[in-house]
Amino acid sequence: MSDSQTVSAAVAKLYNTYPFPPEALLDEPPPGYNWRWNWLAAHNFCIGQKPQRQDIRILDAGCGTGVGTEYLVHLNPEASVVGIDLSTGALAVAKERCQRSGANRVEFHHLSLFDVEQLPGEFDLINCVGVLHHTPDPIGGIQALAKKLAPGGLMHIFVYGELGRWEIQLMQKAIALIQGDKKGDYRDGVQVGRQIFASLPENNRIVKYDKQRWSLENNKDEYFADMYVHPQEIDYNIETLFELIDASGLEFIGFSNPSFWDLERLLGKAPELVERAKELSDRQLYRLIELLDPEVTHYEFFLGRPPLIKADWSDDNALLAAIPELNPCLEGFPSQCFFNYDYQIVNLSVAEFEFMQRCDGNSTIAEILTNVELGLDGVRSLLQQQLILLTPA
Repeated sequence: MSDSQTVSAAVAKLYNTYPFPPEALLDEPPPGYNWRWNWLAAHNFCIGQKPQRQDIRILDAGCGTGVGTEYLVHLNPEASVVGIDLSTGALAVAKERCQRSGANRVEFHHLSLFDVEQLPGEFDLINCVGVLHHTPDPIGGIQALAKKLAPGGLMHIFVYGELGRWEIQLMQKAIALIQGDKKGDYRDGVQVGRQIFASLPENNRIVKYDKQRWSLENNKDEYFADMYVHPQEIDYNIETLFELIDASGLEFIGFSNPSFWDLERLLGKAPELVERAKELSDRQLYRLIELLDPEVTHYEFFLGRPPLIKADWSDDNALLAAIPELNPCLEGFPSQCFFNYDYQIVNLSVAEFEFMQRCDGNSTIAEILTNVELGLDGVRSLLQQQLILLTPA
């Protein structure tokens, strides 16, 4: 076998041994939501308005045991979903998961990212979470996926960051050294890793980091194996990340956790430094932020294939003529206090609450404002917070 085939076979062996993620199978739709997997919410985040179509095609590339796939089906009731993975063991769990919860608009294929061209047609939304960094050729993988993205389509990617995973890398190397010739025996690797953690002093840096960040989920061997004995992992920093993004040929839309990439979060007490940082390019600014906050363990972001025409609601007349409706990823509404799309608490004024209650998907903003004492600045605030979606006149 080629080096690439050898790596792929080793990764498949890991996930056949420890199907991942090991979430429980339910006989009902999964609880809650992840807005990145909801076409309406994701499109609104990226483009600034409700998409014209909901009968789309979605690809879950590297679906594993189908945790994300199940959400993609249930959160997008008009979409058809395809899941691919190179682990037959994980796919078997994914099929059972979706069957049990009634996620019946999905088909699964035993394929790697590099064979995705075997699938017919293009996809409007591609989800690839926690996969590219485990491939032998991430650039080849993202380029293969990019070829399957339809014009105007969106791709959500999640890859590891090197700065926040330094202690993990140390433990990975330590386990491999002790395993010696048994490296690749993943059950032995988990056993060795467990023994190391049990033996190290409590004040050991690796132990403290694991307890602080990962110990609860790592009680499960599947999580422990995925983190500490994986046969293939490439971790990124901002500079190498954008080499990957540029190689895709797609447009970088933005990080899907934008609050992390706000410099004022770190340097708000020094406004003169924030002002000086405005001279930096976007990529330099991202690099500065990760250098100042090296806890970053991953990057999550959206790419898109042009044409991507972002909505501009600066014109008052266009805004007044638009039709608003609620973001589908809200929890606890109707109430003045509820959780937003990102599970952050929102507190509305009386006027904001009244406005949102009238967002029925039929009335224009102008019509709603005849009965609600809220100005256009207030409407734009709700839009900026991703609480409402707009359909242009």
